[in-house]
Amino acid sequence: MKVLVTGGAGFIGTNLCRHLFTVGGYDITVVDDLSAGQAGHYLPAGINVVVDDYTNGETLAGCLSGVDAVVHLAALAGVRESVEDPWPSFRVNVEGSFQLLELARRAKVRKVVNVSTAGALFGEVKPPTVEAMVPSPSSPYGASKLAVEGYCSAFAAAYDLPCVTLRFANVYGPYSQHKNSVVAAFIKNILRNKPLTVFGDGTQQRDYLYVGDLVRGVEAALRRPLTGVYQLGTGKSTTLQTLIATLKRVSGRDIEVCHGNPCRGEVHSTRCNIAKAVQEFGYAAPTGLEAGLVATWTWYLENWEFWSRQAAASGSD
Repeated sequence: MKVLVTGGAGFIGTNLCRHLFTVGGYDITVVDDLSAGQAGHYLPAGINVVVDDYTNGETLAGCLSGVDAVVHLAALAGVRESVEDPWPSFRVNVEGSFQLLELARRAKVRKVVNVSTAGALFGEVKPPTVEAMVPSPSSPYGASKLAVEGYCSAFAAAYDLPCVTLRFANVYGPYSQHKNSVVAAFIKNILRNKPLTVFGDGTQQRDYLYVGDLVRGVEAALRRPLTGVYQLGTGKSTTLQTLIATLKRVSGRDIEVCHGNPCRGEVHSTRCNIAKAVQEFGYAAPTGLEAGLVATWTWYLENWEFWSRQAAASGSD
């Protein structure tokens, strides 16, 4: 299967491409502008990497030629950033994704796997979320991902372009050194002997999903004739207080915690109901939080020299 992965040099993209390459049977092309500071260092040599913004229509059209399936990971993420300035997430996420779908239709691509978000779509609702719930985003980022889901549904119905949307929970794991998501940020601060900043009182809850479980779920969805929306998480929620306590055990280090004001647009608690994905394509997330954090912590320790130097050179955190 010939697969194009947009944003394939990023955190999830790197893990997914390494997984598909190891499994075998995939001819993989990545298009990524490397703006997040990830230089493709961890991608296997047999993967074709096109360095450009996926919103460049000419480049994207070339990458789509002869492609069987697309995994669409490229996006501007971040609730806080979208609240501060909503335009970039609209231009990159909505306009860019619309162009991708139109070019994929013209190229006669047989499958699009669109990556969305679970928590940012619903605002403050009682967990768990399920696919049938009516979304009510509380941030421009969440609204942009919902808009892309709508276009995927429209292209599937109007043009027979099979599109499946996967709503991810809070993903963590190796190769996340350029990310500012909570697990990555906390681990980097622990290693640098810096305090952890908690926005609020620490009782907020998230569904933390280990990336190794996630990429197996993405491959399962990629290989099946699915359309519609599926949530991928663990089905369990963890407070920030528990996450920090677990990181303290895993790292064996004392951790200083400071508190800031809650951020506008961020929901207090999220958790996914994953029954639909389990039933329809055998999705599973067997990695427990502590085991996943051990693997992530170990990766950061083993790759300290490279990722810390890369972060310093790129100005990322």
